[in-house]
Amino acid sequence: MSRRLRFARTTTGAVGLVLLSAIVLLALFGPFVAPHAPAESLGRPGAGPSGAYPLGLDFLGRDVLSRALWGGRSVLGLAIAATAVSYALGLAVGLTAGYSRGFADPALMRTVDVIRAFPPLLFFLILVTGVGTSVLVLVVGVAVVQSPGIARLAHTATKEVSYRGYVEAAVARGEHGVAVVRREVLPNIMSPLIADAGLRFTFSILLVAAVNFLGLGLRPPAADWALMISENRQIITLNPWSIFVPAALIALLTIAMNLVGDSIARSLGRSETS
Repeated sequence: MSRRLRFARTTTGAVGLVLLSAIVLLALFGPFVAPHAPAESLGRPGAGPSGAYPLGLDFLGRDVLSRALWGGRSVLGLAIAATAVSYALGLAVGLTAGYSRGFADPALMRTVDVIRAFPPLLFFLILVTGVGTSVLVLVVGVAVVQSPGIARLAHTATKEVSYRGYVEAAVARGEHGVAVVRREVLPNIMSPLIADAGLRFTFSILLVAAVNFLGLGLRPPAADWALMISENRQIITLNPWSIFVPAALIALLTIAMNLVGDSIARSLGRSETS
């Protein structure tokens, strides 16, 4: 087994991987086995579980089971997209600032510090007020919130690596700065970035869910786990499953990512010290 897959041998890593795989499969293939269309009104709003509707109906009379099977794609898709954009932005800034020995370093990192000072939800309120709500705004907003932490991590790691012998040798050979960063610096700072990725992805999931719950992201009638919780608060006494099921799925997804991310970080730590 690859050194980077060593985490799967641990109990927490194996449990997290199985749980994460189950949630991902549910999100990917759930719509194909959903008994009803997610926006189809079928009966009395807030009706409890029955033979026809195992999890009951939501506040508009739509099948909770069907919407739960549909709702994972948006959570996973938006979190993956936002995390990818976060790393693209964070790495670009962190590598540039860390490798630069001029004015770019303090200028970029002070800008990063200013962005980090904004509370995430306050930033989203300002962004939505100025631009409006859309999937693109949601992804970019989460990416901007996440990227300063990634930039700070990449900056610190790059600073440490950039003074090592193999980097100085590449510079002495006359290699271009971009080539040095791509061939010598980036491969040697991947371990802390990989260890950090699980935490970043978990935070993206929670932030996407929080923004959708507050109505600042996806709009009805979209099927989304966080949006389901927000929409069905008014019928919690009639059909608590309409809230409990999507909340449990979000919780299980974040727990699985935490277990996998923690196991990867521990595995990489042992690999580097062995």
